[in-house]
This record gives sequence, structure tokens and C-alpha cells, in this order.
Amino acid sequence: MGERPYVLLSCSVSLDGYLDSAGEGRLLLSNDADFDRVDEVRAGCDAILVGAATVRNDDPRLLVRSEERRRRRLADGRPAGPVKVTLTSRGDLDPDARFFTLGDGEKLVYCPDPTVPELEDRVGSRAKVVSLGPEVRMADLVTDLGTRGVRRLMVEGGGTVHTQFLTAGIADELHLVVAPLFVGDSRARRFVGDGTFPWCEQHRAELVESRAIGDVALLRYALSDRCVR
Repeated sequence: MGERPYVLLSCSVSLDGYLDSAGEGRLLLSNDADFDRVDEVRAGCDAILVGAATVRNDDPRLLVRSEERRRRRLADGRPAGPVKVTLTSRGDLDPDARFFTLGDGEKLVYCPDPTVPELEDRVGSRAKVVSLGPEVRMADLVTDLGTRGVRRLMVEGGGTVHTQFLTAGIADELHLVVAPLFVGDSRARRFVGDGTFPWCEQHRAELVESRAIGDVALLRYALSDRCVR
């Protein structure tokens, strides 16, 4: 069994803590300089994970964009991009989503046992479907990724997935980018939902870096002793 991967959560939010607006189209909370920073972080990871809702709503590519960074990974004996990972309980994923169609690297879809047949029919030709028992627990998912050689996992949302990782206490580091705008609509998706979090009034997370990147602010928090200060 491999060592548990280092888990890095990455997220951009509005000043009032929202991931997006409630309207049509995606709200861009970051800027070009920060997108490049995220690309660099991705290039240093073995796998990138997003939830099924993010695959459906945002249709992300989850690729390393920089040609130089892709070449560097190949020179180091790694694939050009990290493994793509998602998880679903219902199995309603579109095989034509960019998660599946873009990039030559491995794609993994975690699901409960009953969802396996439907998922294999839908996306089995484009991704490996992995069953984790009666439900998908983040601790089990991360343990399985460790057995597959993943040492550094980047989690890019959405809010439900971030909540699950944080409440399970298996996140090592958080990159929170704050955009200088308000959404002001409670119908929009938030960074996290309700839950019992290890970091609270009696156990505050440690801020290890804060810096301006254009008009956004990067806040980097250590969530475990494994985080590099």
C-alpha cells in the first residue's frame, strides 16, 4: 500500500465566499496571472480531482496548459499532465465532457458499487471506473490513489467535494484566492457547505503565505503538519 497522497485544495471565491454566480455562464473570479500560478501548481501534482457537478457545470479541461511545463514533466519521466479524477454517486456523467475527451493521460471515476454497471456503459471506454464499496468516502479514495502511485493530489472543487475533504480532516494545504467582488445571491454555490470542520475557534488554521496577484489575493493555509511552511 502506498503512502497517503499529499492533498492540496485549490479554490477561488468572491468576497462573500461564493464559487460562482447563480446565473448562466461561469463567473471568472481570477485573472491571467493567477491562472498561470494554478497551472504551475497543477504541473507539480500527480492527480487533479473535481466532483461530478463540476464536470457537468463547468466542463473543465484539467490540463497543464504550459508547453514548457508539459515538456518538463515528460523529461522527468512523468506523463504530460496529471491523472484526472472525479467521483459520482449517481453516475450521470457525459462521456463527451472535456474531462474525458481531452488529454492522453489516465482518467479515474470513483463511485459506489451499485453505480458501476451504468458508469462502465457510459464512460468505460474513456476512463477507468473504480468502485469503493457502498459509498465513496474521501479517505478511501485518497488511499486508493496512493496505491496507484499518486503522491500529490490537487482538489479543485466544487463546494461539496471541498466540504467532504475538509470535514474528513485529510487536507494538508489550502490555496484560497479571493476576488474583489461580491455575488450577493444565496442561490449561488459556496466554497463549503455545512459540516464539522477540524479548524474552528479552538483550532485555527495556520496562514503560511498571503500575497497579491494582480487584483486577487492568494491565502495559503497549512492544514496539517505535512504542509511546507
